[in-house]
Amino acid sequence: MTDQTSASAPADMSVDEYIASMPQGMGSLNERMGIELVEVSAERVVGTMPVEGNTQPYGLLHGGASVVLAETLGSVGSAAHAHPDRLSVGVDINATHHRSATSGTVTGVATAVHLGRSTATYEVVISDEDGRRVCTSRITCALIPREKFTG
Repeated sequence: MTDQTSASAPADMSVDEYIASMPQGMGSLNERMGIELVEVSAERVVGTMPVEGNTQPYGLLHGGASVVLAETLGSVGSAAHAHPDRLSVGVDINATHHRSATSGTVTGVATAVHLGRSTATYEVVISDEDGRRVCTSRITCALIPREKFTG
């Protein structure tokens, strides 16, 4: 549930069009990690990431990889909420790792908790292919006037 409703990216914009509208697409880190967006709106963002290639030395999904996925999803939702006159920048993120994943794909679902004028906060739940919760994260982004980045 959100504190305030908002216009997100244009309703007729597909995920691919949304990514193409970003200055650097998904960004090189997200591309290296294999993160793919499935659904994008200010209220909810869904994305996937392979476990393979994102593990720590013991073969488990790296906790930092989960945080990257969470930050990506929360930032995308914040950007959709901020569109068109503001941009979002992350200011806080935390994560609790509940269980390990060793193979397959994890799915993150970012759900808006607060959509305000100056901040947006998301809860991100990352689950394995069996629907078991791997990680819970919370991210808050500041919403900055666009002209501060372009002017």
